[in-house]
Amino acid sequence: MKGISQQLKILFFGDSICVGQGISIHKGCVALISAHLEENRSTFGKNILVINSSVNGRTTRQALEDMPYHVQNQSPDILVIQYGLNDCNHWVTDRGLPRVSLDAFKGNLKEIIHRGKKFGAKQVILNNNHPTTLDQENIPDTEFTFEHFNKKYNEATRKLATEMQEEVTFLDIESHFLQLVKKGKKMSDFLLEDGLHLGESGHQIYFELVNPVIENAIKDF
Repeated sequence: MKGISQQLKILFFGDSICVGQGISIHKGCVALISAHLEENRSTFGKNILVINSSVNGRTTRQALEDMPYHVQNQSPDILVIQYGLNDCNHWVTDRGLPRVSLDAFKGNLKEIIHRGKKFGAKQVILNNNHPTTLDQENIPDTEFTFEHFNKKYNEATRKLATEMQEEVTFLDIESHFLQLVKKGKKMSDFLLEDGLHLGESGHQIYFELVNPVIENAIKDF
């Protein structure tokens, strides 16, 4: 296409939220962003390649092990990172321990960011996670609910973003959804029946949040 030359790679590196678990693949937030950017690529003057290297159930520990293939081999220009819902989860077999401790989670995120930038990412977008409705029953072998831990890992991501504000653009997904709830929306309306994964309306909110940030990052090139 005339006027379009440079290819720009945008890579999503996350878990089931970026995958779009539980809904048709074309209705997930990453697919919506990719379609929108493709439709408007003449506006940016670049061929835009959107890569989704996200995997259901993945923690930051597993993500680090996967980075050589999923990120470093791809050398993205813009890297979007979103983890935490699996890190904060507690399997019954772990006797009250999280899949990844809070300190390790924060350290893993920091290394993911550093490795991403080392392998070409000039823009890194870091997201925390939406609230869940898993706030009634305590996780086995703990005195707290899943949502209690989700908040803690969201806050850890928020603090890391503050510490690394020169290196990342932070998108506070949690705060945005909480504002919607304050305005009278029900969090359950954005989620599937499991109270954890996003439904179609939740992915639409993600699209409306993330896409403008990505567009601004594209314009910086």
